[in-house]
Amino acid sequence: MNIRSLTRGDGVVIGAAVLLFIASFLDIYSIDGISSSADFPNAWGSAPLLFSVFLAGIFAAVLIVVARGLPTVPKVAGLDLGQFGIALAVFSAWSALGNIFDPAGGFNNSGTGSDNGFSAGTGAILGLIAALVLAGAAVATPLVPALKGALIGAPRPQAPQPYGAQPAGGYGYPGAQQPGQPYGAQPGQPGQPYGAAAQPQQAAPAPQAAQAPVGDFSPFWFAVPVPRPLYAEDGSPTPIAELAPGTWYLAVEQRGPGLVAQTQDGRRGVLQDTTGIQRG
Repeated sequence: MNIRSLTRGDGVVIGAAVLLFIASFLDIYSIDGISSSADFPNAWGSAPLLFSVFLAGIFAAVLIVVARGLPTVPKVAGLDLGQFGIALAVFSAWSALGNIFDPAGGFNNSGTGSDNGFSAGTGAILGLIAALVLAGAAVATPLVPALKGALIGAPRPQAPQPYGAQPAGGYGYPGAQQPGQPYGAQPGQPGQPYGAAAQPQQAAPAPQAAQAPVGDFSPFWFAVPVPRPLYAEDGSPTPIAELAPGTWYLAVEQRGPGLVAQTQDGRRGVLQDTTGIQRG
């Protein structure tokens, strides 16, 4: 599971689930004329309320977060985990609202219902607030740009290495040693046999792959704020890969409003959505 794929909206969902769990241990109702220090039951003493509000909301948050972090989202009853979690979050909020209007629940049939001094307790009120926040964040995250931003930003590019130092890391980090360069050789200069005297050499023409691209574009490293699909260069609508937050990719060409990017395994494709990318 890639936690860097989580969004700010997912962070709100997680916080609301924690608040919902805390509220489950507080009083679910109070009675007029009885001291607040009296031992009133909490949600764990009422199975209908526990399952329909508190556990439903917590499970909804788990499904939403897990769905966001998995590379391939499984489906439940035709819905992916994220969609199922959103529906469960809305159900939790709806149930919590009903409990506020009728906190006495089953006491109504005995003649001691809400008309006889029963009112919502701290746990029920806090549970409603948490459930509403959870459902609101779950529904709004795909729609609100501020909530779609990455919860954990991509790491900064490596600082420039001292002269002659070997760069650390591998593909996916700006400044890493490129394949095919002799160990210890200066960038752009061919390696020399050990002990050979340095001889003046004429500048050799740059390889075809190193020529500057058409226009003013120069290759650069970038990271995406949220998972983004990478499409084939031939215009096929089916993604060939998914770019994940927290990893640096190399942009090798400008393609209209998009970028031609290269993945760690050497595949190239078009990143159509470049909003919010972080340049290295």
